Amino acid sequence: MSTPTPPPGYGPQDAQQPGQYGQPGQYGQPGQQPGQYGQQPGYGGQQQPGYGQPAQYGQQPGQYGQQPGQYGQQPGYPQQPGQYGQHAGQYGQGQYATAYGQYGQPGGGFGAVPANLAAWPSRVGGTLVDGLIIAVPYGIGSAIASGNNSALSIIALLFYLVGIGLGIWNIVIRQGSTGQTIGKQVLGLKLIGADTGQPVGPGKAFLRQLTHILDSFACYVGYLWPLWDEKRQTFADKINNTYVIKL
Repeated sequence: MSTPTPPPGYGPQDAQQPGQYGQPGQYGQPGQQPGQYGQQPGYGGQQQPGYGQPAQYGQQPGQYGQQPGQYGQQPGYPQQPGQYGQHAGQYGQGQYATAYGQYGQPGGGFGAVPANLAAWPSRVGGTLVDGLIIAVPYGIGSAIASGNNSALSIIALLFYLVGIGLGIWNIVIRQGSTGQTIGKQVLGLKLIGADTGQPVGPGKAFLRQLTHILDSFACYVGYLWPLWDEKRQTFADKINNTYVIKL
């Protein structure tokens, strides 16, 4: 009787065949059949790296953290010219530190003495215009009150009140909010705070007007002080830290 032939795959010769289970030539080993696990060419002809092989996650060129222009290496916000902290003309390098169009001294920074300080004759001219605005209703009221008539006296009082109201509106409210009285506007002047370069506000404008009393002492020397003062300030300007500039 002849010996039966074992089916393919069960004989000793099959157990030693390269590329079989547990033998050399298995997964990723020498003798592996072309196109098996980890070496089969991928779609479109591109070879797909096998499992556990190099060029996988984190190592493939162009993947996370290594692709030029991707996460962590893209020339980003802190390095792009013209962005935060490096843009010429932005914070601290050209906008606020050199924003002295109103001061006329580029790069001087707030607190520096403006280059366009108002000349003393211009300041006097602005003061005369403002005084005229108040003086007109006062003069009319005084003329009416001279008639020694009670009815006329009431009308005269109304003109006085109009003069006071115009003075408060022009010198305190208008000047504090915009930096200009009507007189300063006519002469092209502006009142600003020395520390901000902006209008001082109605409160400080009122305080400055009160401190002009000091300018009246000793033959009005305080009003004359801008003629020789380096900062062209009256006593009231020095006390309130203000400048009058030419626009």
